[in-house]
Amino acid sequence: MYYEIRTYRLKNGGTPEYLRVVGEIGIAIQKKHLGHLIGYFSSEIGPINEIVHIWGYATLDDRQTRRAQLAADSEWQAFLPKIRDLIVTAESKIMSPASFSPLGGKDPI
Repeated sequence: MYYEIRTYRLKNGGTPEYLRVVGEIGIAIQKKHLGHLIGYFSSEIGPINEIVHIWGYATLDDRQTRRAQLAADSEWQAFLPKIRDLIVTAESKIMSPASFSPLGGKDPI
């Protein structure tokens, strides 16, 4: 299993609006294509105005296919302008769990 950790830094004060529109519209579209949502978080301490969401994929090819399907979805394309101007920076990491992680995994060697 591979985990994509997506981190967005939002404009100052943008967190409530971002969470509102994602909760009302965006998350259903994402779940339809991306599948396994591990968690969706907003910062309380540390960097402010930060959103982190984590998605699980069986393989990297699975991720690539699912992300392409999401990008091609007309509902997603119509939704993006609702959050685009709220996002200042975006980062994506792909992680695999250690064999002893509660989420499971295997040693890469």
